Amino acid sequence: MPDIKRNFLTLVAEESSEPLRGIASPARVRILKLLRVRGPLNVNEISDALDLPQSTIATHIQVLERSGLIETETLKASKGQQKVCSIRYDEIIIRFDDQDALKSKDHVEVSMPIGLYTSCDVSAPCGLCSTENVLGVLDVPDFFLDPNRMSASLIWFRRGFVEYKFPNNGKVLGAKIDKLEFVMELSSEVPGTSLDWPSEISLWVNNVKVGSWISPSDFGDKRGVYTPQWWKLEGSQYGKLVTWQISRSGTSVNDVQISDVSLDKLELEKHHGIRLKIGIDDAASHPGGINIFGRGFGNYDQDIVMRMHLKQQLGS
Repeated sequence: MPDIKRNFLTLVAEESSEPLRGIASPARVRILKLLRVRGPLNVNEISDALDLPQSTIATHIQVLERSGLIETETLKASKGQQKVCSIRYDEIIIRFDDQDALKSKDHVEVSMPIGLYTSCDVSAPCGLCSTENVLGVLDVPDFFLDPNRMSASLIWFRRGFVEYKFPNNGKVLGAKIDKLEFVMELSSEVPGTSLDWPSEISLWVNNVKVGSWISPSDFGDKRGVYTPQWWKLEGSQYGKLVTWQISRSGTSVNDVQISDVSLDKLELEKHHGIRLKIGIDDAASHPGGINIFGRGFGNYDQDIVMRMHLKQQLGS
């Protein structure tokens, strides 16, 4: 299964007038959607596809360029030159947080539903389910791209990873990040169930492997506190609540240091987003699969939580 990557842009409403102007026009939204579906196009091709005058398209392209939502490149054409346009982002998120209230806090917390991964590469046995039913077809990795994955409350696979993109609130607030935490409910994955089934589960942040944690079991001995009654008892029922903490001195799991990978190695200040990848490394000594439990499954009624501890804030 290919590694599908998506580019996201997070806008703070009161500080993003140019990008917001870029998407304020229905015609410009149509241009963005066209470029997203068709790929790079020149002005003439956009004009023909949308049945709008070239002069109108050229004006809208100028606005989209200034807003930073598209990239343009001037190339040779059969007669003269042509401007080729390409979209920069697959999805735009507009934040309406109270920025003054956020700046007064010493930490920011973001909860990410487990089905909102932006990239994946998994192998069977694998599957997804919501709190109501199985999503798609079991053991078919391609179904991990199905739009219904957004409602997933349990994800499992033997090898590979899923990747999420969180907003870098520290960069948005102009604050220095002192510590970064990710909290999630995890277990091993085995066909059927086994209380003795270790699995080495790894975490990457911005493509840097911060460390691994050994899950001892698939925890299929009893139904999870929130696991729905329809879920079969022969499979994983719950997991351990695992807290990954990356600080200036290294990385720990549940307060036990596991590596010397520190915040400085993640170069968070250079990125508008924080990419979190969770899965089974190809070089894992115990590749025993993974279950990721979300809200409505397992023993903890929560999604994947990112907690960002801020040290120095804007205006301090």
